[in-house]
Amino acid sequence: MFGKRENLVNAININRLIDFTLLDPRATLADIEKLCDIAYKNDYYSVCVNPCNVAFAKGYILENFDNRLKVVSVVGFPLGAEAFEIKVMQARQAIMDGADELDVVINIGRAKALDYEYVFAELLKIRKLAKKKIVKAILETCYFDENEIVKLCNVCVKAKVDFVKTSTGFGTGGADLKMVNLMLKAVKGNCSVKASGGIRTRQQAVEFVNLGVKRIGTSSII
Repeated sequence: MFGKRENLVNAININRLIDFTLLDPRATLADIEKLCDIAYKNDYYSVCVNPCNVAFAKGYILENFDNRLKVVSVVGFPLGAEAFEIKVMQARQAIMDGADELDVVINIGRAKALDYEYVFAELLKIRKLAKKKIVKAILETCYFDENEIVKLCNVCVKAKVDFVKTSTGFGTGGADLKMVNLMLKAVKGNCSVKASGGIRTRQQAVEFVNLGVKRIGTSSII
């Protein structure tokens, strides 16, 4: 049964769902070059890098490959606790540097305080700034219960983000099949779901894609 499901996933080319990620603060420009080389060789969808590496990654890709390989920048990473306007500035700079997509960590503290209007306003501001570029809201699901996750998914849909994303990979937990399934049900097809955090094998990726996930974040070659 699993083999049949895996064949189905292969038919849609799982590699084109991969955001190949390097967010280690120790990453050098040589490491970014290697990340891009591996991503292009494996036909991954994108590389996901820290803001300081966006311009370099974009330039390296355009010089050596083509724009089929996208560049994702993180905003408010990994805590989501920067001031509202600082996150907006980060998003604006990332776009100027060539980012094709933005993965935005929500303000976790405000969300835990049930200040959903703040979370919504922050996401909406960045959504409008990004225009047609893809925006993903990182919820850091390990810090929330199921009811909170549903409410946050509703906020994200209201803000018209393109994806809700599970994790930064820097929290106390990563992607979880049960939580991802809850997120998929909560968004009701109004936006997509990205699973990230602790996904290290192709089998794990297949399980998430079979649930309905449209993007996988991983720092492992799968």
